[in-house]
Amino acid sequence: MAASGYTDLREKLKSMTPHRDNYKNKNSDNSNGSKRKYHDSEEDFSDPEEQREVEAQKVKSGITQVNIFSTEECSVIESKIDEVVSKGEKGLYREHTVDRAPLRNKYFFGEGYTYGSQLEKRGPGQERLYSKGEVDDIPNWVHELVIKKLVASQVIPEDFVNSAVINDYQPGGCIVSHVDPIHIFERPIVSVSFFSDSALCFGCKFQFKPIRVSEPVLFLPVRRGSVTVLSGYAADEITHCIRPQDIKERRAVIILRKTRPDAPRLEINSPSNAVLPVPPVERHQILKAKRSHRKADPDAAHRPRVLEMDKEENRRSVVLPRHRRRSGSRSENFWRRSHEATRSYSDPDDSPNSARKVKMRRH
Repeated sequence: MAASGYTDLREKLKSMTPHRDNYKNKNSDNSNGSKRKYHDSEEDFSDPEEQREVEAQKVKSGITQVNIFSTEECSVIESKIDEVVSKGEKGLYREHTVDRAPLRNKYFFGEGYTYGSQLEKRGPGQERLYSKGEVDDIPNWVHELVIKKLVASQVIPEDFVNSAVINDYQPGGCIVSHVDPIHIFERPIVSVSFFSDSALCFGCKFQFKPIRVSEPVLFLPVRRGSVTVLSGYAADEITHCIRPQDIKERRAVIILRKTRPDAPRLEINSPSNAVLPVPPVERHQILKAKRSHRKADPDAAHRPRVLEMDKEENRRSVVLPRHRRRSGSRSENFWRRSHEATRSYSDPDDSPNSARKVKMRRH
């Protein structure tokens, strides 16, 4: 080391690789203490939380909420909803007016449509309006107590609503993530909440057995008596749902919409491909009791029955011919026991061949 002029090995290595210091200095000057960035576009490679926040802002831009119903008005409307539920339980509505599900019932008025499990082909665009007259008309109290007040508050224009749906949720009820069919309903979508406070969630994913729901992009509190209006991104570009954990008490919502004039509709007399047909009952699946053609014997109930276990025992108790008897004390003792058992159950007045009679048991 001394001959080469270096007293420290580190100095020698430094003189042999001078480019390392230049690279470090250049890198430190460009980074200014931060990590090197591999992409200049922060929009394409932004943090997931930032993307979530950007999408939440888009959803908020399509939501309007107003409070125009007082507590007294809510109570009156809620009593009318109870009347609807009572009429539905009594079967006073048309077939497609009421749709029942666990912890949630839907009541269609004005217009009804196929959706969910009613569709043979799942997916957006497969929904169809029912034929005219398949559901009941919108009740007068909905027009007088709800729609007129919304028109007066300039929430919706006059003559906008021709479809009203009442969703009645029990605690723990839910409705899965969906987008109101764009080819069926015009925008906006108006809903009014009653009975209790809840929440509307956007961008959730549902999993079942057991039911689980992912974190929403946006959690929107919905108060009793509040009006929620969805349009734009919130109505068309992202799903919305009601989570089970957000229904802590009974809650009802009246959804007011307008159907598109060109919305597809089911034909009355032609079978629809959208509605699942009721599978016919196959003949081999019907199990009927077999009938015997023999006449009933009144004394049959008092006769002893012979079971398979009795038959097997009787086979062993039959007296064998001498040439088939086994030699040995064990076989001989077994034959004697069987012979004695047979004689003890035979009638003394029977023929000499009574040992071959079958022993019977009463059950």
